[in-house]
Amino acid sequence: MPSSKALVVVTSLWLLILNIEAAPSFVYHTCINTTTYTPNSTFQSNLNLLLSVLSSNSAHKWFYTATVGDDASSLAIGLFLCRGDVTIEVCNDCVVNAGKDLVQRCPRDEVAYIWYDECMLRYDNRSFVGSMGDAPWEWFWYGSDVTEPNHFAQVLGGIMDGLATRASSNQPLDDQNVTRFATGEANFSSLLNIYGLAQCTPDLSGIDCYRCLRLCIGVLAGCCNGKPRARVLHASCNLRYDMFPFYRSNMMFPFNSSTARAPPLTRATSSGGEGKISKHTFIALVAPIVASLALLAIGLCLLVGKQRRKYNSLEKEN
Repeated sequence: MPSSKALVVVTSLWLLILNIEAAPSFVYHTCINTTTYTPNSTFQSNLNLLLSVLSSNSAHKWFYTATVGDDASSLAIGLFLCRGDVTIEVCNDCVVNAGKDLVQRCPRDEVAYIWYDECMLRYDNRSFVGSMGDAPWEWFWYGSDVTEPNHFAQVLGGIMDGLATRASSNQPLDDQNVTRFATGEANFSSLLNIYGLAQCTPDLSGIDCYRCLRLCIGVLAGCCNGKPRARVLHASCNLRYDMFPFYRSNMMFPFNSSTARAPPLTRATSSGGEGKISKHTFIALVAPIVASLALLAIGLCLLVGKQRRKYNSLEKEN
């Protein structure tokens, strides 16, 4: 049997691995530098209070909006949205990190956005709640082109259309009262599935949510045709698909790929975007996996080495 010390080492390493994997994964940020604030200004005070309010509410909510300030010239308005399948603890951790991160990445900018895998956060100097507004679009794709691109596009189109419809219907998920969120999968082949996710901020109406997601689908058609993994980000909605599950399995809604039809995809224009996955995003995705495998390998080596020394010692005694 493994020694107690070896078990403690492996257990400690595994707990460290879980902590590494639980860290929020940064995806992208945008600073809108059309208006800026000066240090120690009223807006900066309002912004700091706003981020504190958002962070505290993320301890028990997946979505929240807030406005801080009395003077229209120094209002700070913001919201956060956590992915509908994450735990409230993950949501809180992500929002707290996002608020701190965004003011460092966008110092003195009164309008800014940040996206993580687990949440998004934005703030502005004018009201945007309940509307899509003129927020930027961002997109990412990665991986070599798939085989059978026409079949892939048909299956993917069916998933995306179904998710847009389901997310905009405002059906709450489980007991979390999470709305404007949907995930699903469909078979691409006998061995491979396509997994998709769609989400809107709950302040949007069902019509605006569907319109936002359909625009995301249009962006996908223009940027990411035939790519095995892609996502489109907007401040009011987002879409993502992949060929491996990236969300909690009990949240999935199955789609029948044999009857799914791709919606008519039209190319959409955008104010911004990325062709391939950025270097920072790649590091954020890969680094936790590499670190986890390395730590697990170290733990196993320590355990095997301990048992080997114990075995050799017993042989000498005999």
